[in-house]
Amino acid sequence: MKVKIESSKIVKPLYDDGTAAPPPGAGGEWSPLSVFDKVTYTEHVALIYAFRPPSPPNSDLELGLAKALAVYREMAGRLGDGPDGLGRSVHLNDAGARFVEASVDGPLAASLPLLVRPSPVLKRLHPSSIDDDDGRPAEELVLVQLTRFSCGSLVLGFAGHHQIADGQSAGNFLVAWGLATRRISPVAPAPVCDRATRFAPRDPPLVAFPHRETEYKLPPLQAKKKHETDEDDDEEEFAETAAHEKVKVHKMHLSKEFVARLKARAAAASSSRGYTTFQSVVAHLWRAITAARGLGAGVGTKVRISVSGRTRMRPPVPRDGYFGNLVLWAFPRADAGDLVARPLGHAAELVRAAVAAVDDAYFRSFVDFASSGVVEAEGLVPTADSDQTALCPNLELDTWLGINFCDLDFGGGCPFYFMPTYFPMEGSLFLAPSFLGDGGMEAYVSLFDNHLEEFKKICYKIA
Repeated sequence: MKVKIESSKIVKPLYDDGTAAPPPGAGGEWSPLSVFDKVTYTEHVALIYAFRPPSPPNSDLELGLAKALAVYREMAGRLGDGPDGLGRSVHLNDAGARFVEASVDGPLAASLPLLVRPSPVLKRLHPSSIDDDDGRPAEELVLVQLTRFSCGSLVLGFAGHHQIADGQSAGNFLVAWGLATRRISPVAPAPVCDRATRFAPRDPPLVAFPHRETEYKLPPLQAKKKHETDEDDDEEEFAETAAHEKVKVHKMHLSKEFVARLKARAAAASSSRGYTTFQSVVAHLWRAITAARGLGAGVGTKVRISVSGRTRMRPPVPRDGYFGNLVLWAFPRADAGDLVARPLGHAAELVRAAVAAVDDAYFRSFVDFASSGVVEAEGLVPTADSDQTALCPNLELDTWLGINFCDLDFGGGCPFYFMPTYFPMEGSLFLAPSFLGDGGMEAYVSLFDNHLEEFKKICYKIA
């Protein structure tokens, strides 16, 4: 697939009065990152959409983006160190988003295998500045590329900086962009941008959980000096010895019928309850990948699972209003041999219990810990590490099943395809809705080549 770049520009916010000037008194402020923004990944998260023709011209999408940025001003800002000791903040300077127009001299149908079998070619559908050769991240917090195919189909490559918005917030922004493009006013949902003040610590604070070992850690060199025989060091060494192996991304389709069979098998091992679709699917993938990796007794394995605090905190945080990050992680753990040998319901129970434990008390405890100054005093760094390339024997899971990503409509209808871009971090998993119309889902699995071949042989076996 040969992608020709037609133009690249910066799109700045366009306000209701038709100017690029912010409202009176709204120029140049800084919005400090919250404790949840600071602990997440410092990278752009990239998505791919495909739309059938007809779709509005690029000029309409550009105008819609400008209007959406006027409502979601943080997306048009820049990250930096704020004045007067504010620390890491978003500068609301209306600097704008990157907007790239591209074309492919051929029909999208000829390139559809790239969507079915993710490969590095998918990165051509995003602005190249996401992956600068010098390793520096793009300064724009939003980057989009519109790639037009000869058949009239449109592929949108979207990338948003994770420290500005989690999945739910990014989904809300995209929906707002679609509404603005369709000239529907007011743009909704209207963002609640109070990340700097919403999560105040309690007085007195109550740190009731081990956040030093969960969301934060010592920098690698200090950690090695302090814990020469720590289990995490063993896990890192395990991953590093295999890092030379090739990593591939595989898309696994889980039909509605297959998921129903997973849930039934998980429930069969439970005396008191059944398990949700999420718990059953994650348990199955965890066991199958552990078996495919050839991990046995004595090797610890865990899954890092994103958990949203929007409905868990008390009072609840507006799901379609709050703009920013509000995610922590659950870590179900097991001995690899025990995990594979015991029934599916055992793994499902580990997932259920770990996620349930990340409740309001846990979120409040984290706020108190992260606001106490201990992170800065001890030089702690987030465990959410964007530079990791291999997670074996562990996994990291992100689910987009309950997020409104697929509600994006520029005027020609919702996308007929949606997926994460090519992301070859070994051990990463993405769950996304399926567009096959069977009520199923897609799992994007990144593994070392030899492990992936074994995974393909066993991934549909329900044990």
